Amino acid sequence: MTTPPAVAPEERALPVQESPGEAALEARGLVRHYGPIRAVDGIDVRLGAGEFLTIFGPNGAGKSTLLGLLGGTMRPTSGSVSVCGERCDFGEVSWRRRIGVLSHKGFLYPQLTAEENLRFYARLFGLADAATRVRERLAQVRLEDRAGFRAEELSHGMRQRLALARALLHDPDVVLLDEPYTGLDPSAAAVLRGVLDQLRDGRRTVVMVTHNITEGLAPATRVVIQVAGRFAWSGTGDEARGTDFEKLYHRVVEGRA
Repeated sequence: MTTPPAVAPEERALPVQESPGEAALEARGLVRHYGPIRAVDGIDVRLGAGEFLTIFGPNGAGKSTLLGLLGGTMRPTSGSVSVCGERCDFGEVSWRRRIGVLSHKGFLYPQLTAEENLRFYARLFGLADAATRVRERLAQVRLEDRAGFRAEELSHGMRQRLALARALLHDPDVVLLDEPYTGLDPSAAAVLRGVLDQLRDGRRTVVMVTHNITEGLAPATRVVIQVAGRFAWSGTGDEARGTDFEKLYHRVVEGRA
């Protein structure tokens, strides 16, 4: 495998190799400024249905900002996002219902039970089969025996699993995961791994940000390393798994690739 060179400051960020057919998720020229800092600096992404993109990178690389732009929780300074061929208007909210987001915040109400949290979001999404969806998602993340527990009574790993159930409740076309393995014990990590395997059904598109190389590489069809707001390396999952990726990662991050 030939490793693409690290990106020089004056060059455009490397795009993720484009998939044929209609894009489930597409971003063009995404830029996000925080004052003089470009947290996201001209990123292009185009993924088809069923693809799984894992994004690695050091702290401060802009990975969470990129997920916020793709999920509509942040407005780009410039650039565009499209979901299933529809260009997204960041002033509207309807298109965001096609996206499920698991972030550090969790978006759970601590005083509500696990079941009540999901029922609340089911009403927000206008789900006609809310009761069934709630039961199925709690079972999917193995929290059916904690349905009556308040979110604040759950362990960190359980809250993470409940937040994942919330993100998947409305059966989104695109799933965005920000460091989903952080703070999980082996049992909770195994549950998450099983859910991610289920998401690889050829229909959903998944983008995951993680520092966990082992867990991040396993499901990926595409892999990128993001540095200083840009994609400094891009390849297929097979390419990434076929090399000493940890060594490659450090070379890219240190600008020696």
